[in-house]
Amino acid sequence: MKKTLRSVIALTAILAVASTFIFATSATNSIGDSDASALHSHPLPKSANFAGEEVPLHKIDVKERYDRELIINTNLHSSTITSIKRAHRFFPIIEPILKKNGIPDDFKYLCVIESGLANAVSSAGASGFWQFMKGTGKEFNLYQDEYVDERYDLVKVTEAACKYFNNAKNRFGNWTMAAASYNRGMAGMSRAMDSQYVNDYYDLFLNQETSRYVFRIIALKEIMSNPIKYGFDVPEAEKYPLVPTKKVTVDYDIADLALFAKEQGINYKLLKLYNPWLVNTSLKVNGRVYDIEIPTQGI
Repeated sequence: MKKTLRSVIALTAILAVASTFIFATSATNSIGDSDASALHSHPLPKSANFAGEEVPLHKIDVKERYDRELIINTNLHSSTITSIKRAHRFFPIIEPILKKNGIPDDFKYLCVIESGLANAVSSAGASGFWQFMKGTGKEFNLYQDEYVDERYDLVKVTEAACKYFNNAKNRFGNWTMAAASYNRGMAGMSRAMDSQYVNDYYDLFLNQETSRYVFRIIALKEIMSNPIKYGFDVPEAEKYPLVPTKKVTVDYDIADLALFAKEQGINYKLLKLYNPWLVNTSLKVNGRVYDIEIPTQGI
């Protein structure tokens, strides 16, 4: 009797463990299926353009390259949502500068793919929203020394980017090639055109990064212009607001920027966040005049 009872107990325990394992496996599969169904694949738009220039989607490889970037960026939820939120703050700064300089509005999406609308630094040393290298920054009159790096000044670097785009448009005759050259360089694009006997971005065989570059821009343009269509229903209240600031004009050296921040009613962290071009703990103006932004809300 005791032996039988022990056997029954053992069998019951085995069945309990087995049922638990089966349930866990089933639940895991269910969750996996749910996650898979959450991945978005949307019909490709029937037409697309960059800066008013038509994308030749009738070409099979062009259509598939655009489709790839739409699929990737539709499912890169964290970065795409973050870009949508940041755009609410930074596009109002970028858009009027583009317009003033005669640059199509679509170029703001180039800024998105370059940096995610942040003062990023690449492994190669490209810095800021528009990812200028040091040499390129100097070429476009962005001042840099041990105290100041204007590649991090959004207004000044956007002006510099506009000069580049206008130069490239004058050289290549269209905005699509101007955008592609921002990745490959004007000389690099010219060499590719000359060696392949074509002058259209969509007809060039390029390295993978440049080959994807314009398609990434137009994919982000499509998604960020139609966020709900692609599953990014970000409420207005959750988008990052443009923070009001006041300008303090400085034509004198500042030995301690942390103390200067305190005197302005903020802290050093906020001073750096709103003036990322200040790259030292002190400032020597060297005969120059600077406008320092001081946030007046959210502090």
